[in-house]
Amino acid sequence: MPLHALDDSHIDHDLATIRIKNLRLRTHIGIKEDEIHNRQDVVINAVIRYHADKAVEFNHIEQALNYRTITKQVIALVEDNRFLLLERMTREVLDLIMGHVAVLTAQVEIDKPHALRFADSVSITLSDSRLPR
Repeated sequence: MPLHALDDSHIDHDLATIRIKNLRLRTHIGIKEDEIHNRQDVVINAVIRYHADKAVEFNHIEQALNYRTITKQVIALVEDNRFLLLERMTREVLDLIMGHVAVLTAQVEIDKPHALRFADSVSITLSDSRLPR
C-alpha cells in the first residue's frame, strides 16, 4: 500500500529519501484473547528523509544514514514487544527512527492484515519532522 508523499515544500537537492517497503514481521498486537496469545502479521512501510550531501560526496557508509541498522532496530522493537494498539506500535517505531539525529522527517505506516472482515488490512500512519513548520 503506497504511503502518501510528505510535504515537498522543504525539498532540496541534498535531501535523500529512504523507503523501507513492506517489512513483514510477526508480533503480539491487539486486545482480543487470541491476539494477546498469538503472534500476528504486521507490514511496516517507512519514509525517512535526511541530508545525504556527505554520503554522496565521500561515498562512505559512515557518512550515510544506515537503513540496515534502523531496520534491525525496528525488527527487534516490534518482535520483542507486545502492543494493544496499532497506534502505539506505530508511534514507537516512528520514535525509534526519529531517535537517529540525522533524520529530518519520517513517516511510518503499519498495516495489520485481516484485522477486519472483508478488508485486506487496517493501517495507521504517523509522521514527525525536525524541519521548521
